[in-house]
Amino acid sequence: MTHPIRPADDHDEPALLRDQFRQLLRYRALLVTGVVLGLLGGGLLALSGDDTYTSTGEVQVRSATSDPFATGASADKGINIGSERQTAVSDTVGDLAAATLLKKGDDVTGRKLLTGLQVTNPPNTLTLRFSYTGDTPEQARSRAEALANAYLAHRKARTEESIDNMADGYRAQLKPLEEKRDLLEERTGVDAADDVSSARANIIVSISELSRKISELGALDTTPGYLNKKPVAPTEPSGAGLPLLLGLGAVVGLALGLLLSWVRLVFDPAVRSPRELVRSLGAPLLGTLPRERAAAGALLAIGRSGSRLAEEYRAVAFRLAYDPSFAERRRLLVTAPRGDNAAASAAAVNLAAAFAEMGRDVLLVEADLRTPSLARDLGPAAHEVRPPRWAADEGDRTWPAGGRSNVDVPGSGAFALVAGVTADNVPRALTSASVGRIVAEADQPGAVVIVLAPPVLSYADAVALVDRVEGVMIVCDPREVHRSDLERIREIISASGGSVLGALLHPGRGRLRREERRPKSSRRRTGGGPDGPASGENAPEIGGDPAETMGLRSVTLPGARR
Repeated sequence: MTHPIRPADDHDEPALLRDQFRQLLRYRALLVTGVVLGLLGGGLLALSGDDTYTSTGEVQVRSATSDPFATGASADKGINIGSERQTAVSDTVGDLAAATLLKKGDDVTGRKLLTGLQVTNPPNTLTLRFSYTGDTPEQARSRAEALANAYLAHRKARTEESIDNMADGYRAQLKPLEEKRDLLEERTGVDAADDVSSARANIIVSISELSRKISELGALDTTPGYLNKKPVAPTEPSGAGLPLLLGLGAVVGLALGLLLSWVRLVFDPAVRSPRELVRSLGAPLLGTLPRERAAAGALLAIGRSGSRLAEEYRAVAFRLAYDPSFAERRRLLVTAPRGDNAAASAAAVNLAAAFAEMGRDVLLVEADLRTPSLARDLGPAAHEVRPPRWAADEGDRTWPAGGRSNVDVPGSGAFALVAGVTADNVPRALTSASVGRIVAEADQPGAVVIVLAPPVLSYADAVALVDRVEGVMIVCDPREVHRSDLERIREIISASGGSVLGALLHPGRGRLRREERRPKSSRRRTGGGPDGPASGENAPEIGGDPAETMGLRSVTLPGARR
């Protein structure tokens, strides 16, 4: 509070990621729902799907060669393995395999046969892997083998067709040469000129070259490849089993849950983190109250031994005491954003008790004139005392000058209470001169005035008091308050001439209300201790040495004289 609010560092990515992950974990129900849906989906997929079987065969592709053992011969000469893979899944291969299977009694069309085929090429190899998925092991084996053999047969037929076409082309070139040679031979006997002999020799050389090429084509090894791995009938169904599908379902479900949580987080108007609360309110976080079951039966936590709640209230009081903006005026307005004001009432009472422990003259004013409850909640701890002298002199018996109570804090001292009363005209009562005189008592040395007001967004009562009690503390539940509410509170208080000193977070009263609704006969009755009030009363337990608590330290506020 003694330093300006530092905005969140947008470049601190690890901190932002951790913060966002913690915010996603707030919606545990959505995360669990996503995982459960994923597990159910994986289980249903595993149980409802039919068993399929996959058989695999491997074919090594080779090109036609005249001498495979010659030096420098390359097995991949003229082979484009990508094109060969496309050929293996072509309709021609499917029709050939379907014709072969039909002879064995398996009536299936080529197009349907190719739907269960998958052809892959292992890297850096001339191998095609034929994988066929069928309904039975024998069906998968026979169809994988038929498809592999059909590919080899198609490739061999294509190679032989190419050789025949080339040989026919050579023969077409050879026939006119032979006719011309025969014509020159007839003329050789008649005219033995040198030019005729030379032309005849050239034609004979060309005929020999073409004949050699035709002979080489006929001697080529047209083996298209080898079935290195023959398909066998599988013994187990293929695909993911139940454990794998459940694991995948859990992962997908978790991703779905995170997505739903993120969507819920984006559209959630509530405050998602303390950093966002500080940014929206424009004031620091004074403290976060722990949850205590003992707090359900007693408004005062100060004076209860071993109470974490009391220590948190003391820490907040010390932080306020050392804050210059509060110590200058020593006035504090405690209120809630909207709804129930019970948490703000408890905070006002316990902060008053904590300041009383410090040796301050504390005056707690209940400015809730619509539903006053402090006098009833404090019970026998409050003892009525005489009104101030100025009220007695003027004969003013109306609120807030009508009467005061002295509230005893076990082992810590006492503070004065001006309890609220139901008023017909609340705005007139809150803006009366008596309220100004009571608030002005904070100007006395060593005095602190705490004013409890109704929720600031429900009624305008708190706004009417801001010009007299400048420092405001907001008590709220982070799971219920909205960012827009905090921004509106900051604007209202700033426009009214006040300032927000900070926010105090409480864990909500849902569980405490359930405890209060339980029958009294079922509640635990003890003689004392932190688990409940003694003898069924609301009086807090007095125990331990009060001198050991940090609340007995004396804090000298600026402008105060001891």
